[in-house]
Amino acid sequence: MNDTPPSTGKTSASRAEREAFYARIGADNLAPLWEQLHNLVTKTPRSDCQAAHWSYPQVRRYIAEATDLITAEEAERRVLILENPGLRGKAAITTSLYAGLQAILPGEVARAHRHSQAALRLILEGDGAYTSVNGEKTIMHRGDFVTTPSWTWHDHGNDSDAPMVWLDGLDVQLVAMLDASFAESSTQDRQALQRPAGDNVLRYGNGLVPVDAAPAPNLASPMFCYPYERTLASLRALQAADRPDPHLGYKLRYVDPLSGRSPMPTMGAYARLLPRGHATAPYRCSAGTVFAVLEGSVAVTLDDRRFVAGPNDVFVIPSWATHQLHAQDEAVLFSFSDRPVQEALALWREQRD
Repeated sequence: MNDTPPSTGKTSASRAEREAFYARIGADNLAPLWEQLHNLVTKTPRSDCQAAHWSYPQVRRYIAEATDLITAEEAERRVLILENPGLRGKAAITTSLYAGLQAILPGEVARAHRHSQAALRLILEGDGAYTSVNGEKTIMHRGDFVTTPSWTWHDHGNDSDAPMVWLDGLDVQLVAMLDASFAESSTQDRQALQRPAGDNVLRYGNGLVPVDAAPAPNLASPMFCYPYERTLASLRALQAADRPDPHLGYKLRYVDPLSGRSPMPTMGAYARLLPRGHATAPYRCSAGTVFAVLEGSVAVTLDDRRFVAGPNDVFVIPSWATHQLHAQDEAVLFSFSDRPVQEALALWREQRD
């Protein structure tokens, strides 16, 4: 019995015939999927994002130059963008996230504005400047994690006697992809304060919340300052009671005290302690991740490169890049990624070797 399907009498077209067909349909805004399917649906993530490392001592010199070149008032936000070498010209550190280093000098104010992009701050240098969010001021100290959620009024000022520098992280690329960017500037440099400084931490950060507290429309945490001293104390408690996870060390995630979810729906933030000499087992996940070193130093090993990151250094690990961290001294790391978005869409994956 012959199981060969009957011939249609047609033969495969030549490449030239196909190209001519593609040109004709292209004029009507059509394209052949079979020419692009292998690039659109890949077996594993194929990102233009590259592993990269920014040495703080080197970048700090450029920040000092920037403060001589332009004022905070002129710039609105005096920031040096951390551009991923694989994404130059896109103001991106990963394919979905932006990062930069912002500086504000004594006496300066970064005027109030708001935008649909959510933002986070990790304080790297200085003590005593402030961020105000929706009428409440928080005084910032090194290592503090501060958020300015989507569409919240925020301004920064430095009433201390030394420069302040912090790491900014925003969901700029994600919002741009969705065509959902909106922004508005205030007519005032500083917001009128409506609550005492630090009210959010006392109201929501002690294991208690107001009895009728409800999630905000922007799904952001009502607590927008997470003091470093509390973060470090929690990491120390883990260290005292448990052995480090072979792949993660001691790792905590920052949460919204009302919901237990990420402080902002588009970005997750994490704190990690690695004991001196601890080398993590190979690990990878689908979320491209930005790291900042708060204490100690770590050797970062990927398949194709190795570097050592010290205090205030920033580095990025691309999606699905296998990596290991080796703490040369006891190290404390902060990190952020788009993991909450991936989890909400059931896309997030990790692999622990």
